[in-house]
Amino acid sequence: MDPSRCFVTNVKRLIVKVGTAVVTRADGRLAVGRLGALCEQLKELNSQGYEIVLVTSGAVGLGRQRLRYRKLVNSSLADLQNPQYELDGKACAAVGQSSLMALYDTLFSQLDVSSSQHLVTDTDFRNGSFRKQLSETVKSLLALKVIPIFNENDAVSTRRAPYEDSSGIFWDNDSLAGLLALELQADLLVLLSDVEGLYSGPPSDPDSKLIHTYIKEKHQGEITFGDKSRLGRGGMTAKVNAAVCAAYAGIPVVITSGYATDSIIKVLQGKRIGTLFHQDAHLWTSVKEVGAREMAVAARECSRRLQAMHSDDRRKILLDIADALEANESLIKVENEADVADAQDAGYDKSLVARLALKPGKIASLAKSVRVLAEMEEPIGQVLKRTELADGLILEKTSCPLGVLLIVFESRPDALVQIASLAIRSGNGLLLKGGKEAKRSNAILHKVITSAFPKSIGNKLIGLVASREDIPDLLKLDDVIDLVIPRGSNKLVSQIKELTKIPVLGHSDGICHVYVDKSAKVDTAKRIVLDAKIDYPAACNAMETLLVHKDLSSNGLLNTLTKELQHEGVTLYGGPRASSLLNIPEAHSFHHEYSSMACTIEIVDDVQAAIDHIHQHGSSHTDCIVTENHEVAEIFLHGVDSAAVFHNASTRFCDGARFGLGAEVGISTSRIHARGPVGVEGMLTTRWILRGSGQVVDGDKGVIYTHRDLSQ
Repeated sequence: MDPSRCFVTNVKRLIVKVGTAVVTRADGRLAVGRLGALCEQLKELNSQGYEIVLVTSGAVGLGRQRLRYRKLVNSSLADLQNPQYELDGKACAAVGQSSLMALYDTLFSQLDVSSSQHLVTDTDFRNGSFRKQLSETVKSLLALKVIPIFNENDAVSTRRAPYEDSSGIFWDNDSLAGLLALELQADLLVLLSDVEGLYSGPPSDPDSKLIHTYIKEKHQGEITFGDKSRLGRGGMTAKVNAAVCAAYAGIPVVITSGYATDSIIKVLQGKRIGTLFHQDAHLWTSVKEVGAREMAVAARECSRRLQAMHSDDRRKILLDIADALEANESLIKVENEADVADAQDAGYDKSLVARLALKPGKIASLAKSVRVLAEMEEPIGQVLKRTELADGLILEKTSCPLGVLLIVFESRPDALVQIASLAIRSGNGLLLKGGKEAKRSNAILHKVITSAFPKSIGNKLIGLVASREDIPDLLKLDDVIDLVIPRGSNKLVSQIKELTKIPVLGHSDGICHVYVDKSAKVDTAKRIVLDAKIDYPAACNAMETLLVHKDLSSNGLLNTLTKELQHEGVTLYGGPRASSLLNIPEAHSFHHEYSSMACTIEIVDDVQAAIDHIHQHGSSHTDCIVTENHEVAEIFLHGVDSAAVFHNASTRFCDGARFGLGAEVGISTSRIHARGPVGVEGMLTTRWILRGSGQVVDGDKGVIYTHRDLSQ
């Protein structure tokens, strides 16, 4: 649940207002599908015990469409040749109201829900006795689980200029909804519109941004409203006015889309949809995270200041971070233990809890890896190639940071330290979104790390994204974010790729294989298989599938390996051949990452069959062959198309620190632009620096190109 939406836990009575643009289609006819979906939502909420009052527009638009049709049917040829006069709005309201209510009654009746009709005018509310009786009547109806449906009685209303007259009790159905929320002491008001919520400008403008939380002091003078409602009298201006009045009287308001089939339910689930109006919104600004764009822009500005620093100063930042981690170990431990306890209470998988926990010695290990990074060769500004283009014209290809990176990672809080230190070493700005289950651990680690930054850089170099709902906004910022690295499942990587134009460096499933060939030594096979599975089962480089040459089922090595695994507590599942031979349960899928003390075993005919199996079911992460036949080993090493391929070595070696990279931002299973463990080099790109002495092209006249390599 988004922190700003926690108020929904106390909602019992809510007012829902549906606008004309939602009730009707563009041609004025009723949008029966949308109304049906609305009624189904209200029925579900009604059955859950919510007290619901509906305020509906649409009668005038519907009546106008019906009267136009009736006039057309009754018109003579001469009438049709003359321009039609404007229909009387009150007549339209009178005709449309009965049709609208008849439809609501039919829809609710089909859902076994009772509804009632209430036509009111602003004059009614000037009468104190009327207001008291209205509240008592509605209270009785709600107790009977009836849904009262209100509409302004436009057919008899005496208001002539409702949009400009602010002296009345209400002047459209939006303000009527706000008034009813106050009169009936509602806990929430939901205003359904034809757009997602309130935007910083016209919703059709690509530069307009959805405002998640309206802050009167900030937004009142900044917002540009579009046109009023297509068919009704109001529009977004009317909705905002009604929302502000209700919110500042103590009733939270959400403006959201009425086109979605579950928008009201999502609001009550605490999802961050639409625009929230709340009387305390101005107090949240001091603790609420800054907007997505502001966060990304700030990270870029800080990264440029970081790049401009001397190499020794950047190195000192990393050394200070390592010291700060060790100095705050007890505080980090307290927060991490709280996350672990919450995860266990919530019933999370043991593999997730294992990744979440910072085991004894982990902080010291992280501090050591940060110091290793600090002592590495300066990565920024390295001359990769130097070429003389012509006499006195020298071109250099140099290394430089990518810019601003967005990393979405899973439950491992230690990943935050590795990623942050790599970003600092490579001069990149960084936005981090960790798993909600590691919220406390991530927050304290982020605080400890950023507190070590000098004032000349600022603590906005690394931004911590607090809410998952911010991710879609960040993924739209292809002009300020240069690379997205999702660390998680294939589903997560695919979802992010679908939502963004920003390049994505995928770190997805770790379906790692160990293939034991027929020439493998028994002791070597045992050591590698056991280490690959049980050293750290939750790691992405742990073995998930053991492939065994068919001849090993007759010489005893297959039985030896299975008994060793079972002795260590590993649950075994088999492919079609192994499950029948070993009498173990058959795996539901070969493409499965257990991340626990379990794995799949299958028997294959030879090395080529193993390669084919890996290509069909693997994730291009890390795969290993155990064999004493070097020819077979070379076939495997060159035939398996994975990011890392090993011969007679555990898959657990696929790690940035073990590769000597200092740390890793992840293990990329993509092909562009880095693959395997991604260290500092994977967070760099190149640029060209040309030094001359006044040369011009001028059609290449007089320029003698030498293109001489000066790199040596």
